[in-house]
Amino acid sequence: MPLVRIDVNQGRSAEDLRRLSQGIHDAILAEYKIPERDYFHILTEHPAGQIFAQDAGLGFERTSEVVMIQIFTQGGRSQEAKQRLFAAVAEKLADAGVAGEDVFIGYVENTAGDWSFGFGRAQYVTGELAVPRK
Repeated sequence: MPLVRIDVNQGRSAEDLRRLSQGIHDAILAEYKIPERDYFHILTEHPAGQIFAQDAGLGFERTSEVVMIQIFTQGGRSQEAKQRLFAAVAEKLADAGVAGEDVFIGYVENTAGDWSFGFGRAQYVTGELAVPRK
């Protein structure tokens, strides 16, 4: 059950924003085999000058079309699984018109006890939800 935060500069159409979110979700579905309704995305548009995303010294330039993605999910997946997910996200976003250099992903792991889906309960801990397999 990843929680995904997507930050972009203003200027994309509603359909473009939907395609970004759906592309990321499709990549997660394909790589992590989560249930389709485990779809929790927060998409935020920012005015010009609020996103700074350089190349970390890798020698390429990003554009104003940069897509900053944070994926919060339970720990335990292999580095290879994460690499496959990163590649799948980049591929899906390329299909949506985003250049590879404009895809930035931060991946944050936590535990089953770090989630509440409502009512102030940790449903993975209480047994109301089964802990996802990895």
